[in-house]
Amino acid sequence: MKKFTLSVALCLIAAVSAFAPSAVSVSAQVSGSYKSAYSADFYSGTVIKAENETRHHPIASMCKIMTLLLCFEEEDRGELSADEKISVSENASGMGGSQVFLEAGAEYPAGDLIKSICIASANDSCVAMAERIAGSEEEFVGRMNERAKKLGMDDTVFVNCTGLPAAGQYSCAKDVAKMLCELMKHEAYFGYSKIWTDKISHPKGRETEMANTNKMIRSYSGCDAGKTGFTDEAGFCLAASAMRGNMRVVSVVIGADSSKTRFEKTKEAFDYAFANYSNKVILDENTPLDERCPLTGGKKDEICVRPERSSYVFCAKGDKDEIFYEIRFESVKAPVSERQVVGQIVVYKNNVEADRLNLIANESVGKLSYFDSLKSIADRWLI
Repeated sequence: MKKFTLSVALCLIAAVSAFAPSAVSVSAQVSGSYKSAYSADFYSGTVIKAENETRHHPIASMCKIMTLLLCFEEEDRGELSADEKISVSENASGMGGSQVFLEAGAEYPAGDLIKSICIASANDSCVAMAERIAGSEEEFVGRMNERAKKLGMDDTVFVNCTGLPAAGQYSCAKDVAKMLCELMKHEAYFGYSKIWTDKISHPKGRETEMANTNKMIRSYSGCDAGKTGFTDEAGFCLAASAMRGNMRVVSVVIGADSSKTRFEKTKEAFDYAFANYSNKVILDENTPLDERCPLTGGKKDEICVRPERSSYVFCAKGDKDEIFYEIRFESVKAPVSERQVVGQIVVYKNNVEADRLNLIANESVGKLSYFDSLKSIADRWLI
């Protein structure tokens, strides 16, 4: 397809190389020990700090990030609703470790079970959801591993949906960050992740109190997502995310020697990122561009356009690089509907592609009719 290309230069703004080494060693500030750590910008995926990020480790309940992701994806497909009543099997209710003591044979709203996974890391709720979605935990784990492959999680193998100790189950800090980022693409998740305390009601009248295992939800400004994990073999683990302004940071800590260490390490990773980096908005999805797309056969000769989503460039404060974007219009014929893709925008940093996104129509334009053509000819004759 023939394309029309238009380059638009932007002003110089602060930016940083995606894999530039940090000037400060964040890990040196933490008194406790840990096995692996990883932090990155959510939007661009730019690595901020990486320590043994692909080394294989058990990750305990951080496995539940993938369990939750499959639950929300099932809901997105219309195969599950938060109000649906889920029957709890003997197998699910008998799970050990962290749990909310579900009653075997009882029914619970799916939303309550998902909430208990997010807040209380409930193993019994994980298995109940796995059995509902895939028929068995074994089949569900197969789906977990398939999804991991699609996400490029090459250093991860799931054996169960809870993170309880199991031979052959492992992941790494980088892969945990990938699946947390994917989970956070589901807005419904944040309806649960930010809850500090709640309770789950049982059909026989009991209630189980729940408190969020991620203490940073309450103690760190901007932290609104995450999952803790602990077993004797995995140590203390935490995957968390915090957002301030236009910048969202993801941090993962695996194998810390204490709960205090995992939270301190995460806090310092967040503090370092927000102090030294920023996300510049290059294109706003709600703002039409000055440039217009040429249109043939339409009631207008050109149409108003805008980016399909916002585009950010991750920047180190104090550095200056050239940022510009290039618009590539497709050859567009009427009729055109609003939000129809009419081209692409490529964002460059120092002549290296930093982002690529669709360009969409900001309006609908009808096809030029025969009578419209006659009227256009008549108007030109009158002139």
